[in-house]
Amino acid sequence: MIPQISYASTAPELSDNTRYDFFSRVVPPDSYQAQAMLDIVTAMGWNYVTTLASEGNYGESGVEAFVQISREMGGVCIAQSLKIPREPRPGEFDKIIRRLLETPHARAIIMFANEDDIRRVLDAAKRSNQTGHFLWVGSDSWGSKISPVIQQERVAEGAITILPKRATVEAFDRYFRSRSLSNNRRNVWFAEFWEENFGCKLGMHGKRPGSLKKCTGLEKVGRDSSYEQEGKVQFVMDAVYAMAHALHRMHRDYCFGYPGLCPRMSNINGKELLGYVRHVNFNGSAGTPVVFNQNGDAPGRYDIFQYQITNKSTAEYKVIGQWTNKLHLNVDAMRWRTGDPTLPVSVCSVPCQMGERKKIVKGVPCCWHCERCEGYHFQASEFSCELCPYEQRPDRNRTGCIPIPIIKLEWHSAWAAIPVFVAVLGILATSFVVVTFVRYNDTPIVRASGREMSYVLLTGIFLCYAITFLMIAAPSLAICSFRRVFLGLGMCFSYAALLTKTNRIHRIFEQGKKSVAAPRFISPASQLVITFSLISVQLLGVFVWFAVDPPHTVVDYGEQRTSNPEKARGVLKCDISDLSLICSLGYSILLMVTCTVYAIKTRGVPETFNEAKPIGFTMYTTCIIWLAFIPIFFGTAQSAERMYIQTTTLTISLSLSASVSLGMLYMPKVYVIILHPEQNVPKRKRSFKAIVTAATMSGNLVQKGSDRPNGEVKTELCESMETNSEYFSHVGQNSALLALFIYKPFKTHLTLTT
Repeated sequence: MIPQISYASTAPELSDNTRYDFFSRVVPPDSYQAQAMLDIVTAMGWNYVTTLASEGNYGESGVEAFVQISREMGGVCIAQSLKIPREPRPGEFDKIIRRLLETPHARAIIMFANEDDIRRVLDAAKRSNQTGHFLWVGSDSWGSKISPVIQQERVAEGAITILPKRATVEAFDRYFRSRSLSNNRRNVWFAEFWEENFGCKLGMHGKRPGSLKKCTGLEKVGRDSSYEQEGKVQFVMDAVYAMAHALHRMHRDYCFGYPGLCPRMSNINGKELLGYVRHVNFNGSAGTPVVFNQNGDAPGRYDIFQYQITNKSTAEYKVIGQWTNKLHLNVDAMRWRTGDPTLPVSVCSVPCQMGERKKIVKGVPCCWHCERCEGYHFQASEFSCELCPYEQRPDRNRTGCIPIPIIKLEWHSAWAAIPVFVAVLGILATSFVVVTFVRYNDTPIVRASGREMSYVLLTGIFLCYAITFLMIAAPSLAICSFRRVFLGLGMCFSYAALLTKTNRIHRIFEQGKKSVAAPRFISPASQLVITFSLISVQLLGVFVWFAVDPPHTVVDYGEQRTSNPEKARGVLKCDISDLSLICSLGYSILLMVTCTVYAIKTRGVPETFNEAKPIGFTMYTTCIIWLAFIPIFFGTAQSAERMYIQTTTLTISLSLSASVSLGMLYMPKVYVIILHPEQNVPKRKRSFKAIVTAATMSGNLVQKGSDRPNGEVKTELCESMETNSEYFSHVGQNSALLALFIYKPFKTHLTLTT
């Protein structure tokens, strides 16, 4: 077989060395052209394009190469692949334009079409009023030709075309312009060219029938007609020189020093000559190297043009870059629609914004839907969102995670200001009561109220107010430790003292029903021992809590983990759960309930002799306060304001409980001590013997009860007891206690006799 060297064949399949092993070419194959066109599309950011090919080897092979390379490289999707028939029917090109508009986002049209089809496609786009919509990318069949764009300059404006790199061979121009009918007789087609070029007829046997003008033979190419060197002249010359170089080198090897064809070359093998052809390397007519690769292909070298309309409304092709195995594109030199400097787009989907992920449309990797990363998710990659760590939230752009701000209850907050205000008033009031009692420590009212137990109770009231400051203070190891100790201690002090009081009153009157002997453990010292025994249970529970679960601070990110991450906050708090808090208060609540039960049992005791009724009213009110506290405290467990509501509710409830005890039990006494001191002195001094005499008189009234109406007896008895009770209320609890034991049997007897 004889090696061949082509100067114009660009079909990609000719690169198949298994089928066309003796074929070589000095022009690059269309696969290089397709690669260059794909690089242009990629550089322009166009990832959604349509291909349009003329039916036949050139168009179909070029599009196939473009599609194949785009699939291998990725990043560019083919919206449609349309084909122009060899013999298009009327309206065929209008139909093609309508089909191109079915994918309006694919504005870039990759064209491997012949010159006539290009012109007719542009004309159909013009008729459809689509000027400026399509972005044409043409192969070397369009190149820098004028004929496809004549009278269609506006619709072709901005078209990017490609052409193998070429140069004008000036020696050929000088030679061709010098040719005439007289000096170029060897070319049998020259006479026909002469007639066609000059529009004349050569004698009777001319090839242009009907032409009136006769050729003189003196016409001159380039002077009497337009002339432009054909673009493939360079490649024709390079192909001839390539074969000549191969034969020359072969002759040098086989016939060294022998003039002409030696016997060794008279019958050579085609494969031997092919080897010399594939190894040629010389500078061609354009000054560029002429070489072949293993498939016989020349290197890809292309000039890239853009069809532009200048400010003077003149249209021309301008070189905007080149491709030599790599794209070099001058984007600044590119021009699009007149007056529009922006770069046009040809994409299926616009890029997603920050914080959005791409959800690819099945089967079309260049088309996607943008989905925002919601909630606590951030954009981990182009296609995925991931959940931030629990202690973090997405940043403003949702491209990463940032720590969630940590908050605590601030002193200037309204949630803190109100409890603090109430607590301060309570502490001042409690301090005032304590100072008053200390100052009037030996007066009858203070002594009658039980000084020792009063001071214990006032200490508990003070602690109930003081815990407000610990609950609002910034959590730390020390603050959390003090909270555990004092949270239930104030209530425990208060209700242990009140329980001891009510229990003492109850035991006294229960014992009075049976005998006149005094019950055990009713002295002030005994009462203090009982009270502090009850308090020690609370302290023991706290110390056990310390041992099992040492106090520490924790940041709770779940309490204010709202659906909107911007509002999410971590709450700095002591590690005290709601259950632990209730358990801490549970013992105090148990004391409170027990005290309430005793208050109910002693509600019938004459108020002249004890504090049963004020204690009862205190406990009823306190129970109501804590019954209201429980649903408020636990009902706000899911609220974003949980920390504020629960802290405020707890501190206010403690302050109200203390205020109720302070107001009902001590304010009346302070009122009398301060404003009515005349009532704080004994009105009548009597000995204990006089008390017994008064009780005997009451007994005589009982004996006379059978002779008097029931009402008269009761009235006289009450008058007698009221006279003596004024004294009992000032001489101390022991004398009053004895009077109660004297009074009780007579009352029972009176009831039986009446």
